[in-house]
Amino acid sequence: MSAHISNVRPKPDKVLVDIAKYADDYKITSKEAYETARYCLIDTLGCGLEALEYPACTKLLGPTVPGTVVPNGAKVPGTQFQLDPVTAAFNIGAMIRWLDFNDTWLAAEWGHPSDNLGGILATADYLSRVAVAQGKKPLVMKDVLTGMIKAHEIQGCLALENSFNKVGLDHVVLVKVASTAVVTKMMGGTRDDIIDAVSHAWVDGQSLRTYRHAPNAGSRKSWAAGDATSRAVLLAMRTLKGEMGYPSVLSAKTWGFYDVSFKGNEFKFQRPYGSYVMEQVLFKISFPAEFHSQTAVEAAMTLHKELAKMGKTSEDIKKITIRTHEACIRIIDKKGPLNNPADRDHCIQYMVAVPLIFGRLTASDYEDGIAKDPRIDKLRDKIECVEDKSFTKDYHDPAKRSIANALTVELKDGKKLKEIVVEYPIGHKRRRKEGMPVLVEKFKTNLARQFPAKQQKRILDLCLDAKKLEAMPVNEFVDLFVI
Repeated sequence: MSAHISNVRPKPDKVLVDIAKYADDYKITSKEAYETARYCLIDTLGCGLEALEYPACTKLLGPTVPGTVVPNGAKVPGTQFQLDPVTAAFNIGAMIRWLDFNDTWLAAEWGHPSDNLGGILATADYLSRVAVAQGKKPLVMKDVLTGMIKAHEIQGCLALENSFNKVGLDHVVLVKVASTAVVTKMMGGTRDDIIDAVSHAWVDGQSLRTYRHAPNAGSRKSWAAGDATSRAVLLAMRTLKGEMGYPSVLSAKTWGFYDVSFKGNEFKFQRPYGSYVMEQVLFKISFPAEFHSQTAVEAAMTLHKELAKMGKTSEDIKKITIRTHEACIRIIDKKGPLNNPADRDHCIQYMVAVPLIFGRLTASDYEDGIAKDPRIDKLRDKIECVEDKSFTKDYHDPAKRSIANALTVELKDGKKLKEIVVEYPIGHKRRRKEGMPVLVEKFKTNLARQFPAKQQKRILDLCLDAKKLEAMPVNEFVDLFVI
């Protein structure tokens, strides 16, 4: 005999309701959030433009069927593609994430909230071009910035107390959820529509983290966010065609997300939705490196200079000790062969060895041509990570949110160099004033990769003028990035 299960349709899970309420009508009033979102926008697009220099990325871009051009479709910055919003979201999302150089968020779960821009910008551009074709008003860039703030917040607040990686799931599930909520609202969905659409995001089978870890680390980690944010656009569109939602998708016994994918645990929340995440977000400004290593790379650059002053090189190093936090050890402390760029940019030993040898760390340093230099693996073998519990504590402290690393170098002649400690990377909120001019320079460099001087200047002047940027129609903004 089967056990009786009530077929009374329940009220939606509170998690769904809270997300929908926030996406639907929460008013963003924080000037700091909008200012940070503007920097986030330009940095994120800049990372996408840099990725266009890599054939491994560009081979995935364009329409699903070659030659397809969608009337009033969304345009893909840095290309000539005009696509349906689902495919455009994948294109933009994959560009953004390809080099692991966009902003990040570290908590119980980590991730990259600007991954959501793929879905947000593609949707806003598509809606704007359709509106203009119909003689209606397009969306403006402030709408995009608002969507970014809200997507950052949904993804980041879910991440604060809930570790998806510990159950084997990848953080792009949070991109899908956040993007779904925001783009459903952008498309004109009601609060109930948002609840239904977000329920679909949770119903989906979620990405396994295996593509980020040995022995399977590979390039899917570079397009997984594009996949997630494009799926969000598709789910929003299907919901707005009348597809029903699943109100207890999280809490349903046996069949719900909590029981199936989260070891029976419910989500925990540290704070209500507001604008906290965008205000606190971490920028990758200096190095295209997994964020837990950013401070270690900065310390390695300092040590490279110290060695040079002494007339020494990496060949004179006997041992390197990295005093670090638990998350760093769990994610990027890696021994053995590294098989591809995706493997290398998630290995702290590699990301420390390269700057110690060359005095730099760029995206091209993960490619095979550099990686085959025998000095790198030789130095990797001399690097050991040890956890400092105080670093781990400060990593989780909401008042600090440090990402500390400390490097000690011992030389073959017996000398031990003074330990270099870096608690906060240059892209941290505590180093905003120092970081934003460098971020703008990074954007200038990336604009110069794709556009002639006059076009670069038009884009830069606009992006540095908050009022003009916010008032600009989305379609006109995107047109500035078309080659």
